[in-house]
Amino acid sequence: MDEYHKNLLVEPSMQPLHAPNEASKQPSALEGCRSQVPVQFYSGVDKPIGCFHAAIQELIVIDDILSALVGIDGRYISIRRVHGKDDTVSFQVDASMDLALQESAKRIFPLCESYILISQFVESRSEFKSGLVNHAFAAALRTLLLDYQAMVAQLEHQFRLGKLSVQGLWFYCQPMLGAMQALTVVIKKASASNFIGSAVLNLLQSQAKAMAGDHVVRSLLEKMSQSASQAYLVILERWVYEGVIDDPYGEFFIAENKSLQKESLTQDYYTKYWQQRYSLKDDIPSFLANAAETILTTGKYLNVMRECGHCIQVPVAENTKLTMVGSNHRYLECIKAAYDFSSGELLNLIKDKYDLKGKLMSIKHYLLLDQGDFLVHFMDIAREELMKKPDEISVEKLQSLLDLALRSTAAVADPYHEDLTCCVEKTTLLKRLIELKDLQISQIIGNDDLEEPLSITGLETFSLSFKVQWPLSLVISRKALTKYQLIFRCLFHCKYVNRQLGAAWQLHQGLRRLDKQGIAISVSSLLCRNMLKFINSLLHYLTFEVLEPNWHVMDSRLQTAKSIDEVLQHHDFFLDKCLRECLLLSPVLLKKLETMKSICLQYAAAAQWLVTYSIDAPKTDSPELDKYNKLKLRTRSQTQKVTADNATVIESILKFERKFSAELQSLGPILSSSSRAEPYLTHLAQWLLGVGSD
Repeated sequence: MDEYHKNLLVEPSMQPLHAPNEASKQPSALEGCRSQVPVQFYSGVDKPIGCFHAAIQELIVIDDILSALVGIDGRYISIRRVHGKDDTVSFQVDASMDLALQESAKRIFPLCESYILISQFVESRSEFKSGLVNHAFAAALRTLLLDYQAMVAQLEHQFRLGKLSVQGLWFYCQPMLGAMQALTVVIKKASASNFIGSAVLNLLQSQAKAMAGDHVVRSLLEKMSQSASQAYLVILERWVYEGVIDDPYGEFFIAENKSLQKESLTQDYYTKYWQQRYSLKDDIPSFLANAAETILTTGKYLNVMRECGHCIQVPVAENTKLTMVGSNHRYLECIKAAYDFSSGELLNLIKDKYDLKGKLMSIKHYLLLDQGDFLVHFMDIAREELMKKPDEISVEKLQSLLDLALRSTAAVADPYHEDLTCCVEKTTLLKRLIELKDLQISQIIGNDDLEEPLSITGLETFSLSFKVQWPLSLVISRKALTKYQLIFRCLFHCKYVNRQLGAAWQLHQGLRRLDKQGIAISVSSLLCRNMLKFINSLLHYLTFEVLEPNWHVMDSRLQTAKSIDEVLQHHDFFLDKCLRECLLLSPVLLKKLETMKSICLQYAAAAQWLVTYSIDAPKTDSPELDKYNKLKLRTRSQTQKVTADNATVIESILKFERKFSAELQSLGPILSSSSRAEPYLTHLAQWLLGVGSD
């Protein structure tokens, strides 16, 4: 029993303050009056109390008050209970009672009321549905009521000895009154709002702070808060030490959304598994408010390891258990130690056992085209399939061709090359970007620009993907892979345009070697060179100005990361920055570049117009020379005959040149205006706008 309760208990030898010093030597006046009390008083036949002498009335009132102190009706004092949302208790006294006695009794009635209300609260909150915190709070209140009942019993003992007056009764009840009334305020608020869990703890702590001027009452409320929080700390211990929520009544301030499964990380772009599988509720205990995020994260880390099959538990000594520490700063120390342990263990698990860096390097090789030898071979053997419309493409055939390309190149040495898969999207890159609502698109374009071209093929919609297992899917989620795929589609199409222009350039060089040069070839060669310079400059910017520098920054940050959340933050920042600097978040610029690439492809496809098959080409022993002899310009002796054809060819070339130059010139103002807000565009402008300066 605490010191406060001991002070409240009445010792049997204590006497009323007004009793004379000779009381121990001779019978008290009250005891003498008690012998004069009519037999009817004790036999239960009541008369109006005013019929009795004042001294006898005092004895009767004391007896009734002692009964009322434990919630029992007396002869002349009755208790009226009103049950409802706000339980109330009122007391009625016999109107004929001495006025002085009435006033004395009314001073003690608030204590009687508090006992009754607290008793009702203890009974109601001991029910199964009330929750662990209410159960613990009710148990603490029940202990307090036992002390209170002991005090009443001792007062009754004094009364039976004839040593207790109304003033003495008030003297002994008064110290308990403030504490009981403070508890009554708490239980009324808790009952009115049906508080459970954190709300009860916050209510107790706020009420304790409000009673800062009364040290005794504040100590009692703090003890009640500590007792009630023990059940809560048991739940908290399992979360921060094991990553398990053992919360049968939904009292814990961390909510678990069981509908979100870890498999959604690899399937759903918009999944919020890491953010919403476990989340904070609004009602957080005030003594844990500053550490709420740390507590949430600690349990999440342990939960991840547990779902990996690593049933790891934070090492904890007996004196560092949350239920054993006694102050707020010790709570924070224990929680911080648990966080540091779980964070380090999970980070080491993902980095070492699951080889996060190796997986990211493989993604860089394939999706960011860091090692493009497999892509060259793949484009050679899959060109025919990729030229089809997306609905007509066999993904299974593409996958087999991709596997063949991987096994035939240096990629076979990559331990994760078997995790690479291919897929074919249904929309263009620009439309896919607009569909992803969470991307911070900087500019809005019209619906006309989003219309799918009629000639869309697999070359515009082909993409690669990667198989990622838990727990790496936390970092390389479906969302992250989608962003990698957007960058890959941009690079892949640029590589394809570069490849087609390269083939056209080889055709021109072959004709030059065979001395089959003319005006059309010269004009076409210059245009082809400018287009190649444009696409090579774009590829150089995307790879060496954007992807490589940002990758090295991310890699260095990942090496110094201290938690999986920092890893997620650095990885997401890398992807978002690459998307922005690769112009994928600038639809106007991206649309302009797509138009220019389309012109380049049209020109590359039309390059065969520059040559015609020679009718009188001499046979040679060289297959390569025969090939080029079949593709040559008309000879001078045939000039007059094909003048109209030459003019048409040159006009077609000039038409391509005018369209390309116009698009390139219109790109300048867009880059200049955008570079003010996005400085990285200055580098792109330097590379691209120098294309036509020759």
